[in-house]
Amino acid sequence: MNIALITGANKGIGYATARVLGKDGYVVLIGARDHERGTRAAAELAAEGLDARFVHLDVTDPDTVESAAAYVDREHGRLDLLINNAAVSRDQERTPSRLPVAALREVYETNVIGVVAVTNAMLPLLRRSEAGRVVNVSSGLGTFAFLADEKSAWRPYATLLGYNSSKAALNAVTLIYAEELRDTPIKVYAVSPGFCATDLNGHRGVLSADEGGEHVARQATLPDAPTGVFLSEEGGTYPW
Repeated sequence: MNIALITGANKGIGYATARVLGKDGYVVLIGARDHERGTRAAAELAAEGLDARFVHLDVTDPDTVESAAAYVDREHGRLDLLINNAAVSRDQERTPSRLPVAALREVYETNVIGVVAVTNAMLPLLRRSEAGRVVNVSSGLGTFAFLADEKSAWRPYATLLGYNSSKAALNAVTLIYAEELRDTPIKVYAVSPGFCATDLNGHRGVLSADEGGEHVARQATLPDAPTGVFLSEEGGTYPW
């Protein structure tokens, strides 16, 4: 039975992804920083007959990252799939010049540094899998192709300094890890859930969180997964 850990999985896209993977037979580890919400999310999925378990994990807290890795090691001895889903946005309606540096730093702590911290902690466990995967949930808003396209239909979102630049950094992180692990069985790639209505964007997306979770779960479990690419929710890949 495959073991999957999803960060930020107590709600939204992460929760929906966990449900799909659980229905596909995965043991799903619900990474969440809030004990009550994480426990409740795992219990809800377990009530549906899924093997879902809460793991206390705040990606910005090194102690919980290390304790989560120790838990996975103790209970399962390996990890087959890591989905780095946890993310925040602090842009709201503020222009780049009005976004406080403290808010930008907070975004990077979760969306970039948190991904690195969790990935590093889980890599020894992923190396024990026959075909480990690191799947980073990114956004087309973080591609340079989008940021440079003045005619894009999504142009109103081009000035989200914190979110967009952190996802651009995450894309670079994805490529760097893919290169380091290229000669191993571990695949590393980014995926897009699509523009989903979630708490992160004030529920302004065009897809539901459930639809986003279906996209992420499908891309994360492709039979012949590539490495070092950014998979589009519509099929194919995004340009970087």
